[in-house]
Amino acid sequence: MADQIPELACYLLPGNGTSDQLLEEARDADRIGFGTGFLSERLGAKELAVASGAALATTTRLTVATAATNHNMRHPLVTAGMASTLHRLSGGRFGLGLGRGADWRWKQLGMPNITTAALEDFAALMRRLWHGETILAYDGPVGNHPHLLLDSSLDEDIPIGLVAFGDRTLELAGRAFDFVVLHTFFTEETLEHCVKTVKRSAEQAGRDPDSVAVWSCFATVPDTLSAEDQLIKTVGRMATYLQHYGDLMVSTNRWDPAPLRTFRDDAVVQSVRGPIDMLATQDQLEHIATLIPDEWLAPAARGTAEQCATRVQRELHLGADGVILHGSSAADLAPVVEAYRRI
Repeated sequence: MADQIPELACYLLPGNGTSDQLLEEARDADRIGFGTGFLSERLGAKELAVASGAALATTTRLTVATAATNHNMRHPLVTAGMASTLHRLSGGRFGLGLGRGADWRWKQLGMPNITTAALEDFAALMRRLWHGETILAYDGPVGNHPHLLLDSSLDEDIPIGLVAFGDRTLELAGRAFDFVVLHTFFTEETLEHCVKTVKRSAEQAGRDPDSVAVWSCFATVPDTLSAEDQLIKTVGRMATYLQHYGDLMVSTNRWDPAPLRTFRDDAVVQSVRGPIDMLATQDQLEHIATLIPDEWLAPAARGTAEQCATRVQRELHLGADGVILHGSSAADLAPVVEAYRRI
């Protein structure tokens, strides 16, 4: 096995990967030397308790972290027990990453929106449960829980993280979480702003800013992939983000909103009834590519393995503590990791 590089991570089952690929991808990530393998949650194929356990059981060095699950999908004791079990099973190689989710989704499910207060309280509850505390008569943003106790013998420090976008969530991550995962296609200026916001918030809360790790989630699309795959992982992925929260992407990066209006009004875009990166044809993607400014796709590592590795290294120079090579499988990213070692 190659030496581990703690500051590099990848996603296991990136994009639309299927469950039967998970074990192989986890072993690949471990063998190649990634420090962390992140898992996003899609309940039909990537329920995170099962997927995390499988990934940890088939690896020996890789940290597995969720990025992300939503705290309101499980009872607090279920989430706390999942994390403590995975933590002990793996010898401390698990991290619990949470996210705010989308308001439209909670409306569909008949559930209240996730608030900043709920996320902050939930992180505090998890830490208390992992240290064996009994919590009585909790009535707050996380719900009404008369009696919470996981195991009085527990005394575990389990990293808890947050997927963050806007300033309020970044500030929350700095004062109350151990790691933060940023969004893909953030400009260099946005990355620097995010890092400063997180670290400043940690310092204001009396914490060591270096104790909160900021992960850049960086689209990495080497030219060893087919042209079709490269188009899906750049144009298709960006288009899907624009479908769901384009206004937030544009405002966060301070982009001109006019191309977003053109994108939304386009007949081809409107004809794709679902995620563009999953459902669009090659012809549709090629057309959609003409609607997305080059500037919006620029925050990515593309080209040869060496060119990709150099761009990854720049994310660290801009202040990120780690870089998630996003969008490609561990095996596809192996040449980039080897190039990173050389430089």
